[in-house]
Amino acid sequence: MFKRKSILALALAAGMTFSLAGCGGSSSSSSAAASSTASKAAAATSSSASGAATGTKVGKTVLKCSFNQSADNPEAKTVVEMSDKLYDATDGRYSIEVYPNELLGSQKDSLELVENGAIDMAIVANSMVENVNPDFAVIGCPYMFDSIDHQKKLFQSGALDDLYATTESAGFDVLAAYSLGARCIYTKSAPVKTPADLSGKKIRVMQSDTMVQMLKYMGGVGTPMSQGDVYSAIQAGTLDGAENNIITYVDLKQYEVAPYFSETNHLMIPDELIISSSLFKGMSEDDAKALKKVAKESVDTMFNLSAKLRDEYLTKCKNELGVTITTVDIKPFQDAMQPLIDSVSNRSDMTKSIYQEIQKLK
Repeated sequence: MFKRKSILALALAAGMTFSLAGCGGSSSSSSAAASSTASKAAAATSSSASGAATGTKVGKTVLKCSFNQSADNPEAKTVVEMSDKLYDATDGRYSIEVYPNELLGSQKDSLELVENGAIDMAIVANSMVENVNPDFAVIGCPYMFDSIDHQKKLFQSGALDDLYATTESAGFDVLAAYSLGARCIYTKSAPVKTPADLSGKKIRVMQSDTMVQMLKYMGGVGTPMSQGDVYSAIQAGTLDGAENNIITYVDLKQYEVAPYFSETNHLMIPDELIISSSLFKGMSEDDAKALKKVAKESVDTMFNLSAKLRDEYLTKCKNELGVTITTVDIKPFQDAMQPLIDSVSNRSDMTKSIYQEIQKLK
């Protein structure tokens, strides 16, 4: 096992070097970022005390899955539970190990490393996948879903299969889509009740053009940033706030620096569970089918875990953490966002088809 982890660590470092070379990056900041990511990955995979989350059963082949949040997050817990099911379904040939808290790098880094085959799997935001295929923006567009149940229906309908198939040429396959619930605006100094309250405010968003445009339409300034840097940026005043679901808000203790949580409920963006295409193709037909089956079944597990935790955290924010929860009239935000929704949904034949399916499932 140590030998396998050491080899993986070297592959991670090589993958990051390759990734930067492909981007033509040679600045000292890019080199430092690459070195930091490779070092973290090497340290994580070469130590038995890596902080990785595992199931109760260890397969002959352990797939490494990168995640940018804590091991207590419902998405991480879902993949850990899925690991034991995969072990059983493959007669012990495979299991999964989740590396949380950006141990293997940021979401952007992890996606590139999965594409290069340097790591096996990752959970990444839809906004990251959108950078590979812009059509993914249609399922990560603001006010696209009426409820979390509406979103879940789409994920389980099969309507996204053709969209998912487009990523194989980029080096990864999408196994499942998860969601932690509606994202809201939270700020350092005052609540947000109207678009005017966001004027001039720098709000952290995920790294995609759609997310930057979203904040512009909402009235603020979208500032892309890795999740690991958000707390310190708000604390230092570089950011005025961020937008995310309440699970991430509490798990990452961002309420300590941004105690005003405004229920804009502007976005239910998926996170995709992805796997290296080269690895997936190398599995036997039976094992690949088993992985797809347990991944599909994991969607129910994830939605149930996240629903329970959202309720718990909302109560905790109100009663224990000193958070000011503000109810927001979302119609002005919805109206402001309509041009973006129209633009994204009419982007291609595929986005038009998916948008129509979303409307049918309401």
